[in-house]
Amino acid sequence: MGFLRFGPVGYAPYCADRLRRTVASGVRGEPPCWLELQATKSKKPIVISVTMMDGRTISLPVDSASTSKEVCQMLSQKVKLQDTFGFSLYVALYDKVWSLGSGREHVMDAISQCEQEVKRKGGQEQHAPWRLFFRKEIFTPWHDCSQDNVSTDIIYRQVIRGLKYGEYQCEKEEDTVALAAKHFYVQFGSDMSMENTRTVVKECINSKLLEAKSEEKWTQMVNTAYAQSDKVKAEVVDYARQKWPMLFSKFFEVAKLSGPSLPKSKFIFAINSMGITFLDEREKNLLVLSYPELTGVNAIRERKCVCLLTLKGDFTLNAITATDISDLVAMFLAGLIQRSQYAVTLQEVNRQDDKTFLSFKKAELIYLIKDDEFSVARGWLKGKNERTGEIGAVPADAVLILPTLTKPTNEVLSLISLSPDQRKTIIDNSVKGTITERVAPSTLKDFSVDYFRQPIKDVNRQVISKNAAPERLWANSREPIRQPLLKRLVGNPDLSPLACNYMGDYPTRQVQSPLELTDQIFGPPTGNEELRDEIYCQIMKQMTSNNNRYSVEQGWQLLWLCCGLFPPSNSLLKHAQRFIETRKREPLATDCLQRLQGARRMEPRKLPPHQVEVDAIQQNSTQIFHKIQFPNDTQENFEVASNTKIKDLVRTIANKLMLSSAEGFSIFVKTPDKVLSLNETDYFFDSLRQITDWSRRAKRVNQAGGPVNVSYTVFFMRKLWFNIIPGRDVEADLIFHYPQELPKYLRGYHRSTKEEMVMLGALLFRMKVDNDKTQFPMIPRMLKDLVPNDQLKAMSADEWKKHIFAEYNKQTGTTVEQAVIGFLKIVYKWPTFGCAFFDVKQTSEPNFPDIVRIAISKQGVTVIHPKTKDILAVHPYNKIANWCSGSTYFHMTVGNLVRGNKILCETSLGYKIDDLLTSYVNMYLNEKRGQRRNQHFD
Repeated sequence: MGFLRFGPVGYAPYCADRLRRTVASGVRGEPPCWLELQATKSKKPIVISVTMMDGRTISLPVDSASTSKEVCQMLSQKVKLQDTFGFSLYVALYDKVWSLGSGREHVMDAISQCEQEVKRKGGQEQHAPWRLFFRKEIFTPWHDCSQDNVSTDIIYRQVIRGLKYGEYQCEKEEDTVALAAKHFYVQFGSDMSMENTRTVVKECINSKLLEAKSEEKWTQMVNTAYAQSDKVKAEVVDYARQKWPMLFSKFFEVAKLSGPSLPKSKFIFAINSMGITFLDEREKNLLVLSYPELTGVNAIRERKCVCLLTLKGDFTLNAITATDISDLVAMFLAGLIQRSQYAVTLQEVNRQDDKTFLSFKKAELIYLIKDDEFSVARGWLKGKNERTGEIGAVPADAVLILPTLTKPTNEVLSLISLSPDQRKTIIDNSVKGTITERVAPSTLKDFSVDYFRQPIKDVNRQVISKNAAPERLWANSREPIRQPLLKRLVGNPDLSPLACNYMGDYPTRQVQSPLELTDQIFGPPTGNEELRDEIYCQIMKQMTSNNNRYSVEQGWQLLWLCCGLFPPSNSLLKHAQRFIETRKREPLATDCLQRLQGARRMEPRKLPPHQVEVDAIQQNSTQIFHKIQFPNDTQENFEVASNTKIKDLVRTIANKLMLSSAEGFSIFVKTPDKVLSLNETDYFFDSLRQITDWSRRAKRVNQAGGPVNVSYTVFFMRKLWFNIIPGRDVEADLIFHYPQELPKYLRGYHRSTKEEMVMLGALLFRMKVDNDKTQFPMIPRMLKDLVPNDQLKAMSADEWKKHIFAEYNKQTGTTVEQAVIGFLKIVYKWPTFGCAFFDVKQTSEPNFPDIVRIAISKQGVTVIHPKTKDILAVHPYNKIANWCSGSTYFHMTVGNLVRGNKILCETSLGYKIDDLLTSYVNMYLNEKRGQRRNQHFD
């Protein structure tokens, strides 16, 4: 980027932008096409035309890096499509049509392939007859036409067009007639003239069908079968989805590495809304699997393999697109399980003693009732036994929720109940498709002998369950943890209640947000070191011998958060490490282990996890990206870890932006009522929590209680202004120095001459219009953006226009970037350059006006008259004895503490003045310490 910056004026930003786009979208697979070469010569966007299924053609601007995902997004926005899933971009050349999907495929690679094919046949690239289409490729199993009328209309038009050209063919003639009759109603309503019917026949009926039966005969049949309905289009779309699932499928080439015997080892893997089909090269079905017959899917990226676990055997398939296959199948399974109302019992449960629970036998069908009466998060469902009709709480690990929206077939139910071994495989491998671990998972059993309290004898439990085994404190329990596990906490009246976080899996009607739960769990131990081992033990206990997959996943998420907050004690550390190491196949295990090692080297966090951390891990995302905004109205996402400190993030951002130095920059957080600079030694997420929690408490007091959400924005800006020479670090000048200094200038904080204001006005005008002199008449309207607010009446609008435009003409050949540097070079000469200004009410100096302007810079604190801009006093940092601030004041003592002069100010921004003074003083102290160290080594 540095090299490109010094390129020719026209090409430098153009090339830089192309490079950024290429880095973002990935490496191309084909050479540039003719379109790209023409666009490069003119430096203009490439315009492509995409044909919609209703016949419309939409033109879109693209570039060499554009992907099918980006084009699909632009098209969706243009046509106001909301339900975008399954819509893809297609390319056609001659009689060949193929899908580019809506993902990472580069559009220009497809066009380049078309041009190469035309050239191979002796044609010219620029005349390649390629075409682009936007159409529905695949439905979700739960597709609902009522969700988006635009989506339904596009698919409807696609189906009608497909009927006409023979792409979609009905098995029965009456179905074709019925579809044509529905199209008649869409087009003409109740106007049943024969002429209209003939038009519909021409639009719907394929030429082969018209050859078999005359147009007149088809017209008569369609006219007789007239259909009327408010949901005609939806009925056509639903018919297509149910009747032609293979024509709305995603296809992948795979090779079988292991699994049940099939006639072919290489075949086509088709995914659609009905299930999965294995096809040979002649499109003959080798195996058809409905979604209830699938128990899990898992991709092995390193080997480019996908493991498909089914009731009919487990398959390991090799595919270049293994991740895409796994992601799509997993999404369909998860979506179906989420929406399913059917479950099959895997064991017998007899709880006649407690009507809260539902009793059932093995292999019975349970209808799930989703009214949120019981907590799914704690592993409980509400269900109705199909056999008995009874309703009650069902343990989630006692049933298998079937990924289906319709009642499962008898075949599926019988497969599930075949044998105990097969049931165990289904339970172990459901959801994730993980393989049983070869190493026995480690537990806290040995650790509990020396450190846990004695188990409590529960008489009620022994009476109800006569054969109940003694309580195992180190293993999963459905009961809430009412006493600490560690015996050293049991006798401590202050710590014992804090250690009871109720992490049991008992059904509860109480609904709490994830953040409230993590605050409840991690709040006490972040504030008290003695509670930290207790939380580690409780989490690992609940994950031990736990067959509830959802509960185990929640446990891993809590453990991941815990490992990023604080380490366990040395006595527990090796047990925690072994616990994680023996479960390495779990998705979060490796990351937990790394975070555990990192926590030992870092100081503990001071506050519970932030909302962003909780949201991320709930999505099983171990990478957290946070949006950072810059003063020039741009923004970028940066990775932020649980152990990222402010100073680390500042260096990361400075390096990414290629600034010459990170010194003087800081992270700021803006809430609705404050803008605060973050302490560089604090953890990023601790700082965010502190600020948002403070704002939330203040807002709750004002709003008399209730849940409160606090919006905030994170900024990266220059805080301390030193060692700045305009032009030396152009990136810093463009992104920070200019946009931060401009508002101060326009607000009239600086003292400047009329000549300087004219020069600056001309430079600002150039930044707005570049070389477009036709904008000259607009100068009077733009004056508030060109001249300081308090100087607008120093000349008439016409005089300002005349002087600014004359100066603008002298700057011929100046670029916008050079204008920015020129602006800073003029402002840089003023003593108030880089100052932070605060208008305050002072009550200590009778010779000063009531309202004074305090300017803080590297020189110290300057007191300025706000109207005349005369300097009333200058207080260098070495003359300031101390200072303090509150919500309504700022006080400062100049001289010594005994006989010094006190400056008393009333202001709501005292916290900002305080922070800036502290930061500048610390900067000088660090400088002195560095000089002393250098002298010592010399």
